[in-house]
Amino acid sequence: MPSLIVHGGTPLHGRIIPSANKNAVLPVLCATLLTSEPLRLHGVPDITDVRKILEIFRTLGSEVKLDEATRVLELHHRDTRFDAALHRLPEEMRSSIMLVPPLLARFGVARLEDNVKGCTLGVREIDPHVEIFRSFGGQVERSSGSLLIRSAGKLTPNHHWLDYASVTTTENFVLCAAAAPGESTLTNAASEPHVQEFCRFMAMMGADIDGIGTSRLTVRGGAPLQGGVFHFEEDFHEITTFLALGAITGGDIQVRNSTPANFPLLDRSFAKFGVRIVHENGWSRAVRSGPLQVQQPFTSNVLTKIEAAPWPYFPVDLLPIFIALGVCSQGNAMFWNKVYDGALGWTSELSKFGAHVFSSDPHRVVTFGGGPLTPAVVDSPYIIRVAIALFMVAASIEGRSEIRHATPIRRAHPNFVENLRSLGARVEWADEE
Repeated sequence: MPSLIVHGGTPLHGRIIPSANKNAVLPVLCATLLTSEPLRLHGVPDITDVRKILEIFRTLGSEVKLDEATRVLELHHRDTRFDAALHRLPEEMRSSIMLVPPLLARFGVARLEDNVKGCTLGVREIDPHVEIFRSFGGQVERSSGSLLIRSAGKLTPNHHWLDYASVTTTENFVLCAAAAPGESTLTNAASEPHVQEFCRFMAMMGADIDGIGTSRLTVRGGAPLQGGVFHFEEDFHEITTFLALGAITGGDIQVRNSTPANFPLLDRSFAKFGVRIVHENGWSRAVRSGPLQVQQPFTSNVLTKIEAAPWPYFPVDLLPIFIALGVCSQGNAMFWNKVYDGALGWTSELSKFGAHVFSSDPHRVVTFGGGPLTPAVVDSPYIIRVAIALFMVAASIEGRSEIRHATPIRRAHPNFVENLRSLGARVEWADEE
């Protein structure tokens, strides 16, 4: 797999226009199958997962037109056909599971590979999704390494309470509910910005949804969904990533940000490392005076900490980015992943830079910053922002470092290296396949 080669120690400066959020784009693409009317989507990012879904659409007979220059996508699923005996959904990405509800609604059957997976974030069960499909009247059965989901007729509305606020399960509920005649409600729904963006797209198509942005969603479904035009927002993950890159390299990166209302907790989290975030005129930037420094809590004898859990907590996907800040800061901080077990095992790679990181348990690590860091060759697991976090540490250290197996970055961040070079970074892909 390709590696990232970086010659670090250069402060990064410039402006970045972020791409759309992968976790909004993928469910929206899946939802387009619910209508046979034409759709136009603006700002579709050039990432691997998008390419895979569009290839599935072409295989199923959908009309797909993508302007590579403007990233405007036109879709028309008028002639789409699905045969469970012939067609397989991509198993390399977890978002494939969101193709099940529209396939059920249109064709009464869907087939999903039994080992569908995404980033290696520990155990990620599909039981909550199976519960959703069954609650709407789907029959789920195993068949030679795959799952067959069938529906004898129209999906039936229901009221469901999730065990935990899962993003993808919430989106699958909304997809099913939009196709089920009658009123459905979901309690303990996920409310992340990308879930809200997905729900706004569903509303644009004509879905009747109350409670967007809250933990309780009500969907009145069954009406035919229409086509239309939709513009994606900037990805708050990518905005945060480039703000952190500016801070960790001692530079000044301005990032376009049309949704600063999503950032108060993120701003306070940056402040814990002596970084002030400024939002002005549609742009955001990270300001630091002096070295990164962990700020001491008012309560004595406790560690400064970042606790990651479902929104509106600190976003778990961004935890690696802040661990990188912790490694490069003077002082000690604790990072707590309350969602995934086994997602912090990569922190041992940080020791190759000379960092001192202690794993308390599968969910918590402590960084002891302030020591000297040196360039290194490190291995990234298949987790998007871990590869970026390792790159961030390397970018802060003068000298040549290599982040091996960095391909996951391409699943979420188009033109990542090109953007970095525009900011003054000396970075390149190596060992291209």
